[in-house]
Amino acid sequence: MREPISMTHQCDLLSIGRTSIYYNSFDSDKNIVLMHRMDELYTENPTRGTRRLSKALKKQFGLLAGREKVRSLMERMGITAIYPKRYLSVADVRHKKYPYLLRNVRIVRANQVWSTDITYIRLKHGFVFLVAVVDWYSRFVLSWQLSTTVDARFCCEVLKEALAAYGSPEIFNTDQGSQFTGEEFTGILLEHGIQISMDGKGRALDNVFVERLWRTVKYEDIYLKDYASVPECRNGLMEFFDGYNRRREHSSLDYNYPEEVYFGKVTLAQAA
Repeated sequence: MREPISMTHQCDLLSIGRTSIYYNSFDSDKNIVLMHRMDELYTENPTRGTRRLSKALKKQFGLLAGREKVRSLMERMGITAIYPKRYLSVADVRHKKYPYLLRNVRIVRANQVWSTDITYIRLKHGFVFLVAVVDWYSRFVLSWQLSTTVDARFCCEVLKEALAAYGSPEIFNTDQGSQFTGEEFTGILLEHGIQISMDGKGRALDNVFVERLWRTVKYEDIYLKDYASVPECRNGLMEFFDGYNRRREHSSLDYNYPEEVYFGKVTLAQAA
């Protein structure tokens, strides 16, 4: 009788992370509903803090949640109004922080700057997290992955996938979250001779291209599809990112596709 294939081996054969096939909800149905609505409100206007989110939940959705409740769920989701963006990665004071290298730098070619970030992705009865690596010049999504946890291994896997498929950028930009400042992640960048750039604390626009991607993903896919499970969400996002890279016109790219710009099939009239 043939021995059963382990789950780890199955994931290796399919080139997917183990975390992308598991999901265990530790939140009540009420909390899930509140977090999903908070995600919508926060995506719409990321300057909302606990007070405004609490009021908006009641006014727009008829949901009652005090400021302390909202604050605890924001911590669970990894968002804060101090930064006008999702801040899922919490800084670790023990990790080395690198300076921001991109202020006043013109982005004029593919593989000049790559960036990454993490965002909350809702499912019908739960949630997962999405990480992606993006080329700044072309907006091309180089790699991405879903996970039920936010940890360095998950982020390192996506980075390695991008490097293996597309080579190395000159500069790699992240926020100051512990997943990105730890030696496991920065070590990969240093081994490839990549300059490390990190967002200034509280500067949401330092990573604006990934922030724009998250809004597009949510408004054009997640909120419309209402995925029920991790595999369903993964398959849907696979189709979405394929279309995003190869068939979605971008006004910032003179209405060309990211794939065309990344691989030099078209030349932009103005660099970003």
